[in-house]
Amino acid sequence: MRTRPAFPVRSGLGFLFLFLAQALAVALPIEAQAHGDTVKVVVTGQREGHVTTEITWENDGDAIDEAVAATVNSTSPDGSRTMGPWRLVRDAGTQSGWSTAEVLPPGTWKVSVDVGFPSLGHGEKEIAVPVVDPAPSGATPSAAAPSASTPPAPSGASAGPVSSASAPPAPATAAADEGEGGDRTVWWTTAGVVVIALAGAGAGVLLRRARARRR
Repeated sequence: MRTRPAFPVRSGLGFLFLFLAQALAVALPIEAQAHGDTVKVVVTGQREGHVTTEITWENDGDAIDEAVAATVNSTSPDGSRTMGPWRLVRDAGTQSGWSTAEVLPPGTWKVSVDVGFPSLGHGEKEIAVPVVDPAPSGATPSAAAPSASTPPAPSGASAGPVSSASAPPAPATAAADEGEGGDRTVWWTTAGVVVIALAGAGAGVLLRRARARRR
């Protein structure tokens, strides 16, 4: 029995791989043309001193999935101060937002952003960083607390000695009792004097009668 050579099968696989390679080679330029050869850079402003930007593909406005290599330079209006170059990092939770990790000091700055990868792009804008008042070091002290005083004794507890200055006035009943006691004393004294006087008068009458009988 004669066997057929395997050359045709291998040739078919070779043509298949070649076709796939050509298809990929054609697809990559098409995808690159869809996004465009440049990226669009928009300096949106600042957030607490961090420069913020939006970077997308120029042609279709799609977000850039891969890493972006960009530098940020800032210059004061008079050119006396410069900051940078700084790199951009992706903002968490966004697809096209990028910002600087560094912070610009308060003032007015002319910011320029240059992108080198995945394609070229440029953007610039003048932004103002406001002066932020420092947070207070501590809470505002409250009004001075009143001077400590002796807490009132709980109900049912025996109270300590009370000074005469703070002692409550004596009840009116005590004064009335004292008045009645004084009146009773005066009454008994007067009654005693009357009894003694009557006794002395009676004794005098009896003494006179005894003398008269003797005569």
